[in-house]
Amino acid sequence: MNNFNFGEVLTKAWQHIWKHKVLWIFGIFAGFARGGGGGSGNSNYSPGSNEDMPFFGRQAERALEQAGAYLQDHWWVILLAIAALALIGFIFYALGIIGRIGIIKGTALAETGVERIVFAEVWSESLPYFGRVFGINFLIGLAIFAVVFIPIILLAALAVGAAGPMAASAGLLLCFVPILCLLVPIGWVITVVVEQAQAAIVLEDLSMTDGLKRGWQIAKSNAAPILIMALILGIGGGIAGAIVSLPLILAAVPVILGMGTLRESLTPLYFALACCAVYMPILIFLNGVLTAYIQSAWALTYMRLAQPKAEAPVIIEANA
Repeated sequence: MNNFNFGEVLTKAWQHIWKHKVLWIFGIFAGFARGGGGGSGNSNYSPGSNEDMPFFGRQAERALEQAGAYLQDHWWVILLAIAALALIGFIFYALGIIGRIGIIKGTALAETGVERIVFAEVWSESLPYFGRVFGINFLIGLAIFAVVFIPIILLAALAVGAAGPMAASAGLLLCFVPILCLLVPIGWVITVVVEQAQAAIVLEDLSMTDGLKRGWQIAKSNAAPILIMALILGIGGGIAGAIVSLPLILAAVPVILGMGTLRESLTPLYFALACCAVYMPILIFLNGVLTAYIQSAWALTYMRLAQPKAEAPVIIEANA
């Protein structure tokens, strides 16, 4: 489509989420279903003696030994913890899927010119699409795992058995280079098709199969504008995400600068953890606004490409 107006889509997306700030809530939810996440707070630092560290000393070592002994006698606690974490993870991911659907629904409502979008209404109207949108993301993720990660795991196992861990690491590193070169464009294509398929399911009340077909049709028929929009949202979103995450990086500076003094005092570490705890709600909020904007822009992209005459979108109620 040669007359696709990128400026209009990007501007409208911002206008919609600014006017209807309820979309920020769905953006926060949608952020839960996004990959990635912060790095762990692990440290490989090993002091010369246990007494040198005020926290990681004998008391901590004794507590870890007691915890290990308890878990050996009560192994069911580990299974219960794993089940609880899996349930919590599923709940957050389900909220993320509802968030994506809600942004698509809300953007379509905003396009009709409504003055107010009610959270409860968008939430209830999003539920009928949950199974289909969740199913697409689950199947795509499962397919990626089967095609990419399982061969890598098998290759690693074979390499370790044949050549040893060190040689296997070098061989895998060489194999990863061409694989990564292929995964980047393939990942972009999959992301674009899924974004368009989700919009097709919600806006046209399609099945999973028909939604994927429709998403692929839209992406294939409008490769140039879709690619440019993916670059704009991908690069722009990455830069914006890095900016809002910058305070977390700055919070780690005292720990890095005071690495040599951690033997005497953990104050820099405590300070960094406190800063992260204070900023985390702000980060979640800002990430939610950013996610709402990106998802709204993708929804508008689908509306413009699927309805080239710029007609007002027709919101089809899902079948109960």
